Amino acid sequence: MIAVNTPKPLPLAGVRVLDVSQVMAGPYSCMLLADLGADVIKIEPPGTGDQTRGAMGFKMKGSDSMGFLNMNRNKRSVALNLKSKAGRDIFLRLVKTADILVENYRPGVMKKLGIDYAVLQEINPALIYASISGFGQTGPWADRPGFDLMAQAMSGVMSVTGYPDGPPVKAGVPVADIGCALFATYAILAAYIGRTKSGEGQFIDASLFDAALAFSIWDTAQYWGTGVEPYKLGTANHMSAPYQAMKSADGYFVMGATNQKLWGLLCDKINRADLLHDARFITNPLRLANRLELVTELEKTFITRSSTEWVEMLLAEGIPAGPINTYPEAFNSAHGVHRQMRIELDHPIEGKVPNIGFPVKLSGTPQQVRMHPPLLGEHTTTILAELGVNDDELANLTAAGAFKP
Repeated sequence: MIAVNTPKPLPLAGVRVLDVSQVMAGPYSCMLLADLGADVIKIEPPGTGDQTRGAMGFKMKGSDSMGFLNMNRNKRSVALNLKSKAGRDIFLRLVKTADILVENYRPGVMKKLGIDYAVLQEINPALIYASISGFGQTGPWADRPGFDLMAQAMSGVMSVTGYPDGPPVKAGVPVADIGCALFATYAILAAYIGRTKSGEGQFIDASLFDAALAFSIWDTAQYWGTGVEPYKLGTANHMSAPYQAMKSADGYFVMGATNQKLWGLLCDKINRADLLHDARFITNPLRLANRLELVTELEKTFITRSSTEWVEMLLAEGIPAGPINTYPEAFNSAHGVHRQMRIELDHPIEGKVPNIGFPVKLSGTPQQVRMHPPLLGEHTTTILAELGVNDDELANLTAAGAFKP
């Protein structure tokens, strides 16, 4: 008899998630859960849907933006007017079937709609309810609108980003949004595991501000240890030198000699024994104190060859180094291709659509692209049928405004 290899169920198969979120942090968190097999039902306002569907300022074949397509694979969409009684009634029926709910409205909005955690817990005590907001559900800033830029600024991230003599600069990627999505996902999975023991769900309060501030481990360690307020260093580092971008003959590359052994090896391999014995650079604390002079001296040598030459030479000697890639270069690199960080999925309107690949790899139950990013309301009828809604009830719900803006 020939054995047939049947794929194992994905880890979150059978787990139902209601994605009542828009834009980035909530949808990204829910996509991660969907990639792991969860049945994610995206609850969207009729007519417009998730704000990101119409964002980004450039046109696709259809009405959905590339940003939406990059954060909403493996989900089903229901267009539901939560401001109408009929829409809320359907939503509450969905809640009874759900394990997890993720929302990212401003604090208080879900309560005004009559679907906050206190209400939903009564009808589904096992529900894990994650609220994502700019500044959390409590505190003097809780009512402020929260976006990645504000979280980066108010958490301190921008105070250590950029060069010392430059204007305020945000991180080039939305660290508060994506960081919050990751922390929320971690909390959701922890709560889900905890529920297997207690049988009870719980409320999760996740915020962009808290997430961004949580990334400050290195900077706050220095601050609490020395009393010196963290400051901008460009590409350099507060704890090690040299560890930053260096100018070469044709641009810049990054390198790091982060301990005494590597420092000695670097000086030897670039034929700068003078630096090894220079009183300014003998120890790491001295190199940190004299970083600008150190960089000036190193770049006298580094500008004699190309970035590629230096990276190859340093790596061959065991010294950490790398090119400064653009996104296309990173995706198209031999490593990016091998890691499958650019994937394609089939879309009913757009055809082949690129997506960022899975950021972690599971060996036994690898993530799968099971569904394209949904069209607005694409699965409304199907999901209503799963709830037992018949044609007559569907007609009544439609007449009552459950699916209209």
